[in-house]
Amino acid sequence: MILFPAIDLKDGQCVRLKLGDMDQATVFNDDPAAQARSFEDQGFEYLHVVDLNGAFAGQSVNGAAVDAILKTVKFPVQLGGGIRNLGHIEAWLDKGLARVILGTIAVRDPALVKEAAQKWPGQVAVGIDARQGMVAVEGWAETSELSVIELAKRFEGAGVAAIIYTDIDRDGVLAGINWDSTLELARATSIPVIASGGLASMEDIERMTRADYQVLEGAISGRALYDGRIDSREALAKLRAA
Repeated sequence: MILFPAIDLKDGQCVRLKLGDMDQATVFNDDPAAQARSFEDQGFEYLHVVDLNGAFAGQSVNGAAVDAILKTVKFPVQLGGGIRNLGHIEAWLDKGLARVILGTIAVRDPALVKEAAQKWPGQVAVGIDARQGMVAVEGWAETSELSVIELAKRFEGAGVAAIIYTDIDRDGVLAGINWDSTLELARATSIPVIASGGLASMEDIERMTRADYQVLEGAISGRALYDGRIDSREALAKLRAA
């Protein structure tokens, strides 16, 4: 079970949004590379990064900050936000990313995602962000007609490395992961699922140690790590012992 610390990038800074609203951003660090190094020093083994501006723009906006992170840390980094074509994917993987996360394009052009997953095995993940069970796209600004499980099933057997599932209604408000829908998705697909959106407390970490939660690959934590609601060393020790 992997605990992924999150760095969300807006205008070159580490922020956390409330309910995916770009106008409700709290800045936690204006040096993303230093924040990444801090997470690595705390013992985390994998970093989750999102280019929030890029998710809206459809192309990399915070590329310089991501480049700085990649030059600073040794642990693997996965990146989502604004990655919309094979050229984007190749460029980022060539720079040393361990994994790219494809969200909007997974809805708009699933064939491209499947092609990428075959071309770069183990390095392409799908980001499924949902509002009331329906998939949201374009930086969460639009809601599609697709359900979460419908979208996941499109990529069954396609070689996708993981699904990062975010419940937008829980994101950034410390309300706790939507465990019911996350576990339902994990049981409905053979693709490893990573929970995101709302990881709030050590109680959530305790849940992740239970046998029935081992169907998940891991979970992503942002605000609760930044404000100390989750003690990183204690959380990592519990998960490693599970």
